[in-house]
Amino acid sequence: MGDVLALVEARLRTALGEPDARAAVTFLGTDRIEVLRFLDGDIVRYATLGMSAAPMTDPTAALADPVKGPRAELVLSVRAGLADTDKALRPLAVLAASPQVEGLVVAPGASLEVGEPLWPAAPFQSVLVAEGGGLVEDLELDGPMDPVRFLPLLPMTPNEAAWKRVKGAQELQERWLSYGTDLRDPLRAGVTLD
Repeated sequence: MGDVLALVEARLRTALGEPDARAAVTFLGTDRIEVLRFLDGDIVRYATLGMSAAPMTDPTAALADPVKGPRAELVLSVRAGLADTDKALRPLAVLAASPQVEGLVVAPGASLEVGEPLWPAAPFQSVLVAEGGGLVEDLELDGPMDPVRFLPLLPMTPNEAAWKRVKGAQELQERWLSYGTDLRDPLRAGVTLD
């Protein structure tokens, strides 16, 4: 487990630079989850570290495979200085612990619900999990372990989350694109939905 997390942290540092802050959260019955903060000009990125220590397991599986299965970490990018986004550390750790706590397999296209604003006064309580591989490349591990994927999180307003449940992730992403939505704006209003 420690070896995987050391490799994951090295990949994050290679892609995003040196973290300027880190916080750790431990939930009862789970392994420790860290959230690292990286500054890149006017963008602040938060990356989880700990979710990939064990593979995610299908909750319907009779036995959890300790080696094989999808592994991931989560990355949230927002514009710095517009909101108190550092308060997103605990909600991000909650999302990263969800495979251990709830038996979720987090994959692109999924919605993850926090149940409270992602940060104080945030118009978002949930996120859309986007495709990885762009900002931080997948990390190949020795077989038979699956690679670690670094999955971007796109904050959704409650209306966007409801629309996504009906129309699907692809439709929502296309709507954001067609309206030129700045998904990094921590104060943005929801996109026009019909």
